[in-house]
Amino acid sequence: MSLDIEASKKLVGDILEAYPDKARKDRQKHFQINTEETMESCKCSLKSNIKSRPGVMTPRGCSYAGSKGVVWGPIKDMVHISHGPIGCGQYSWGTRRNYANGTLGIDNFTAMQITSDFSETDIVFGGDKKLETICREIKEMFPLAKGISVQSECPVGLIGDDIEAVSKKMSKELDLPIVPVRCEGFRGVSQSLGHHIANDAIRDFMLGKAELQETGPYDVTIIGDYNIGGDAWASRILLEEMGLRVIGQWSGDGTMNELMTAHKSKLNLIHCHRSMNYMVDHMEKAYGIPWMEYNFFGPSKTYESLRAIAARFDASIQENCEKVIARYKPQMDAVIAKYRPRLESKKVMLLIGGLRSRHTIGAYEDLGMEIVATGYEFAHKDDYERTFPDMKEGSIIMDDPTAYELEELAQRLDIDLMGSGVKEKYVYHKMGIPFRQMHSWDYSGPYHGFDGFKIFARDMDMTVNSPVWGLMDRKKALIKEEAGL
Repeated sequence: MSLDIEASKKLVGDILEAYPDKARKDRQKHFQINTEETMESCKCSLKSNIKSRPGVMTPRGCSYAGSKGVVWGPIKDMVHISHGPIGCGQYSWGTRRNYANGTLGIDNFTAMQITSDFSETDIVFGGDKKLETICREIKEMFPLAKGISVQSECPVGLIGDDIEAVSKKMSKELDLPIVPVRCEGFRGVSQSLGHHIANDAIRDFMLGKAELQETGPYDVTIIGDYNIGGDAWASRILLEEMGLRVIGQWSGDGTMNELMTAHKSKLNLIHCHRSMNYMVDHMEKAYGIPWMEYNFFGPSKTYESLRAIAARFDASIQENCEKVIARYKPQMDAVIAKYRPRLESKKVMLLIGGLRSRHTIGAYEDLGMEIVATGYEFAHKDDYERTFPDMKEGSIIMDDPTAYELEELAQRLDIDLMGSGVKEKYVYHKMGIPFRQMHSWDYSGPYHGFDGFKIFARDMDMTVNSPVWGLMDRKKALIKEEAGL
């Protein structure tokens, strides 16, 4: 169906009719239809960053996930302890695909999951002594680890473990930075507060604690890129080809020293505004470092961002920028020429985390695809205000939608592709709707920059045009025929 403003309003209203009156009034506040007014004024009336309604399935994560899984976990030369029961936090078991150079277990610990594995005894008597023992064992087992972070899970906050006192004691004993992070999962309404807590810990324990041997006018820091599938590497290539020097990556493939020396940057480049805006704001106030948001998804947005970055520097960088664009543009044009005819007018719905619900819009549109609905799991008002101008009139924008709402929207909008997280993936497969896991690129990537767009375009084509969906349609038709429907 083609969307207009009234059709979209009716569609959302029909879906919400399934709720009792009180729940329906609450859920209506989490939907907004994009109009010419909102596109121009960015006026957001969506309710966001508030508690999910009990009894509905939310795709959100928790504060611990925001700290351990997003901000601290990718820092490669530190060991990050999941402090609590092993079954409490999913990041006690695994991690995102935060690629990092180095040798695993020697000077790179990103894929290693260390937990204090609380037992019932620890809950009753406290886990302070166990935490001390683990810190000593880490120092002995991983002598090249530059530091330790203690990521607290829910029970740690509930029983009152003094992780600050233990961290201070063990840091002195082991002569090693040990950072306590009070990111218990029950804090806040989503993983968003976990980002904030994690950044506060970086500010208090890391930032400005070391100096660069030499600085230059072209020193920049990449902030809010977690190097999923190699994203930060693909971005760094372009910045360095322009003549800039990347002195730090937060957090993908990043090091403790990069956190400590980032105050020497001349410009902070922030990709995920939601997770790292606290840091760039603080660094601007404390150190006078300007910052800008950029978007390296798809050639159109990458060209635009490269030029905006270059404009912050002198003529030589601006000239280099145009040379970089000229070198890569024929490649990007060839990718679009190959895949756009196969993806033209395909309808996409997105429900992702902090930035991709708006940042990927341009990449899809470069391929001729149309975003008919998009939303965030844990966004704030400013995220939506940034989203309205990028969406077409009549499109649906939503906050923290329930599983029911997403499934109904997908079917009624007759979408060709769903992009969301791993929790949603297999539901849509069963519904016969092509799906891309857009939290960690469905085990592909990178998706950033010019190298990433080649993979992005291939993956979207491979997903949408897979012959398996036709087989599923025939199977469904056969089942209906046998049932006499």
